[in-house]
Amino acid sequence: MYLDLSYNKLIGHTLEFQSSSLKFIDLSNNDLNGTVPNSTFELRNLNHLILSSNSFSGTIPRSNRFSENLSVLALKMNNLTTINLYGNGFEGPIPKSLINCRYLEVLDLGRNKFFDEFPHWLGNLPYLHVLILQSNKFHGSIVTSTTKFPFPMLRVLDMANNNFTGPLPIKYFKSFKAMMNVDEHFDLEYMRPGGYTYYDSLTIVIKGSTIEMKKILRVFVAIDLSRNKFHGEIPGIIGGLNSIRGLNLSHNSLIGHIPKSLGNLTKLEWLDLSSNKFTGEIPRQLTNLTFLGTLNLSQNRLTGPIPGGKQFDTFSNGSYINNSALCGPPLSNTCGDPKATQPPPSRFEEEDSDPVSGFGWEVVLPGYGFGLVVGLVMGYLMFSFGKPHWLVEMVEGVGNGSGKRRKSNARRRGGRRN
Repeated sequence: MYLDLSYNKLIGHTLEFQSSSLKFIDLSNNDLNGTVPNSTFELRNLNHLILSSNSFSGTIPRSNRFSENLSVLALKMNNLTTINLYGNGFEGPIPKSLINCRYLEVLDLGRNKFFDEFPHWLGNLPYLHVLILQSNKFHGSIVTSTTKFPFPMLRVLDMANNNFTGPLPIKYFKSFKAMMNVDEHFDLEYMRPGGYTYYDSLTIVIKGSTIEMKKILRVFVAIDLSRNKFHGEIPGIIGGLNSIRGLNLSHNSLIGHIPKSLGNLTKLEWLDLSSNKFTGEIPRQLTNLTFLGTLNLSQNRLTGPIPGGKQFDTFSNGSYINNSALCGPPLSNTCGDPKATQPPPSRFEEEDSDPVSGFGWEVVLPGYGFGLVVGLVMGYLMFSFGKPHWLVEMVEGVGNGSGKRRKSNARRRGGRRN
């Protein structure tokens, strides 16, 4: 049940552990190397696994058979390059001892129950390429690292489906140098420590579908911040990340116009800005995105004509639905048609047209007709019988002096004419 071999001089590879009775394993402070045995993580009753201060390298692969009782996992001071814990039941905060994994390239903590704020301290890892935090319970604003250039090698950032709030992380967008001007000669190369291949799988949403990638091309660059509570505008600086292939900011509370600078993301293959509060027109600069295969701008407040040409001629109605003031193909709303862009009636217009309010056109029109008849009758009486005294007094203001002033003015004008 209890195995403690720490602080010895053990060297070489570790053996496979078979005993299902083991609850505690401590192999720390030795010189063990190679990869961590998969069987170690599959011991049903294991509670503590301490592997710190060795020379383990390679990956800790994803496993669907992690011990449900595992509460302590210590990996600091090793040469691990990949930690993939996707789809297990881990809870609580991310252990800060991960900062000691200086050579870490891939960290996949997706689809767990981690409850923590954004781990900005991971920005100090100089070789981190992939950070997956999706589908957990992360929360709060994105606090930026005190490091001058955090996440200098990051190429994939997936924080979808959490409870992050506040504005989008502008400082990080400025520091993601590995998402800018990626050398295309890496096209056929894969992530691997010091080389080209990363063989473990990565699960990410691509073009609206959940994809499990067995390998990651070095040119694969993507940002997914969807299904959070981010607010504010998209900073124009994001247009500088000209090597990203996918951008998903959907299902947030973002406002303002879609930045024209997104037209600089000429390698973009999918763009999802749906279910936000964007206003204004769709920038024509987006037609420069000739590799764009999937576009979703639905569920916003966009207005005006949909740009045409190039890839935009291939998108269907689904890319634009529930933007009531958009017009032009592929929508049935024709630009220039008042029915296509007419805003919904205001509260006052609705009241005026409401028959219950007692002031609709059904009442106004008969009133105009009755007033016209009365006017004609009064005119006839005046021409036939002279001015009615009561009408003269009402109109000319007899009794308040206004009539006397008009008479004296008339005498003065008459005297001048004579």
